[in-house]
Amino acid sequence: MPTSTWFRLNVAKRDRVLKVAMREFGDNGYSTGSLNTIAREAGIAKGSLFQYFTDKLEFFAFVCDETSRSIREEMERRIARLDFDQPFDGWLFDVLCEWTEYMSENPLERAVTAATNFELDNAVRSVVRDTANQHYLQVVHPSLKLWQERGDIRPDADVDVLATLLLMMLPHLALAPYYDGLDPVLDLRGRGPSEQRPIIRRLIDGFRPLFAPYPEP
Repeated sequence: MPTSTWFRLNVAKRDRVLKVAMREFGDNGYSTGSLNTIAREAGIAKGSLFQYFTDKLEFFAFVCDETSRSIREEMERRIARLDFDQPFDGWLFDVLCEWTEYMSENPLERAVTAATNFELDNAVRSVVRDTANQHYLQVVHPSLKLWQERGDIRPDADVDVLATLLLMMLPHLALAPYYDGLDPVLDLRGRGPSEQRPIIRRLIDGFRPLFAPYPEP
């Protein structure tokens, strides 16, 4: 949580610090990003950062939280426009397509997502991954429970397992098309959103047996 000094800054300066930090961490990672560069490009003294945040971990968590919140809120808007009268697997396909399109259209948020998932420092990774995962779960868990209540996910399906798979799949789909070496099996690297669609459908088909209702005898 930022200090009260942060909230006394005008909104434009807060936005500038956040955007500069997102760019620096997206390019270089959290623990290896330069606070000097952030301060210089944001037009503040480096010491001011520690008037706004108690330490680096709090600053990292704040940048991750703000980025993740922005992503989640936009995805919630997109999801709200989707057809909820279709079966769960069709709805999930639409959601994942919206997700890959969002990541294609928003390289800065995508870069911070990469920094969050690729962070090497264990203490930093623990903080930022936990922060980002809470935003994922605010959407994933309620959605799965809703579809289970509607009968599109069978009653004995393990919703926690499905949530875990989706938490692994979402960063993979967000990043594999843009970073080398992440997807040696399905060959997502370099594929645009429309080219990713058959792969998304294949992924859903692959784990459909985990959730699909049993056929009536």
